[in-house]
This record gives sequence, C-alpha cells and structure tokens, in this order.
Amino acid sequence: MEHHDPSENEIQLKAIAALTALRGGVGADYVSELLGEVIPTAFLVPDTGDPAEIGSAVLDQLSAPLSALINGFVLAFEQLADAYDRTEPEAPTDAVLQSLALALAREQD
Repeated sequence: MEHHDPSENEIQLKAIAALTALRGGVGADYVSELLGEVIPTAFLVPDTGDPAEIGSAVLDQLSAPLSALINGFVLAFEQLADAYDRTEPEAPTDAVLQSLALALAREQD
C-alpha cells in the first residue's frame, strides 16, 4: 500500500471536518481518528544513537502537519468569529475568549 502524505490544504480540511463533527455530536473517537489521519505513523530517523538528532528528525517531520492542523483550526475560528461578531452580540468574540481564559486560569489554582 502506497503512503500518501496529506497536503496542507487536506490537513486544514480535516481540522474543519473535525470541528464540524464535534458540533454535530459525533463521538470524540471519530474526531481523534480523523485528526490521526494527518499525523505521520512512521518517521525517518538518522542512523545514529544520538537521541537529540533522532528527536530533531521526528520533530521536523511532525512540524508541517501540526502547523497545517493548527492553521485549519485558526482559519475556522476566524471565519466563525467574524460571522458571530457581525451579529452584534452582547459579548463579542474577544470578550468570550477573555472569559474562557479567566475560567481556565481559575481552574489551575
């Protein structure tokens, strides 16, 4: 079976599909499976015993798909935030995020 590395666009689409699935009530297992499709399952590492070199090689191969995944989430968020703010809500997006951050900070204490 031939291995296919998903493009940045495909990964962004998976991120948006995962968000859509979560909002549609699909189980977290499905979402994890969907996102797992963009993470490499095998890595090419240098033929060395140096853990730093091996770690760096793995990190290099993970950075592009993780970056594309984050970009997909950010793109979806920006579009939704813009649409939400155009409705002139009582609490604009930045206020909602600030409230969320404060709630999470309280949970840490």
